[in-house]
Amino acid sequence: MTFQKHKKDFLNKKDKSKKGSIDGEIKKLVDKINSLENYYTTSSCSGRILIAKIPDSDKKNEVSYLFCYHKKINFNQIRKIIDEIKNLKEDVWLRMEGAILHIASKTIEDAAELLNTSRNTGFRRSGIIAVRENKISAELISTERIDAIIAKKGKVIIDDSYLRQLIREANSKLEKTHQKINKFYNKIR
Repeated sequence: MTFQKHKKDFLNKKDKSKKGSIDGEIKKLVDKINSLENYYTTSSCSGRILIAKIPDSDKKNEVSYLFCYHKKINFNQIRKIIDEIKNLKEDVWLRMEGAILHIASKTIEDAAELLNTSRNTGFRRSGIIAVRENKISAELISTERIDAIIAKKGKVIIDDSYLRQLIREANSKLEKTHQKINKFYNKIR
């Protein structure tokens, strides 16, 4: 199957993400990439702030989100969630995760050009993750991240002052990742 056929088939598939749609903050970039002849996106996230219940097993598929938002958050949103976690047996974490894109390229040269552009616009953790006969898959990850435990086995272990600071930092990092998305949008060709 040719690259163009892979691309057409993939882009015509139903969105299988939990959210079921492309994040608004990254949609313009995704549309631009998909309009280019030698590329298409296979997944994307514009960055997010979440509160997650982490089981003792620490298995990714057993993690559940109590809150997940792709825009800036405020203290009251998070405080409300924290007030509801007191009876949980799991640890609870506040996380901020930067933007991530998975992009298929037609050739290794196309992938190399994509990676150079991505790194020059702040997606420092970028690389080729798969090489197949008709496509090269790259993963682009922005470096912004926060992982902070906020409750241990149902006991909240942070105070409001620290929570406010975490929220400020998470919002600042989310804004940075959105700026990188815009910078990448302006540079990719």
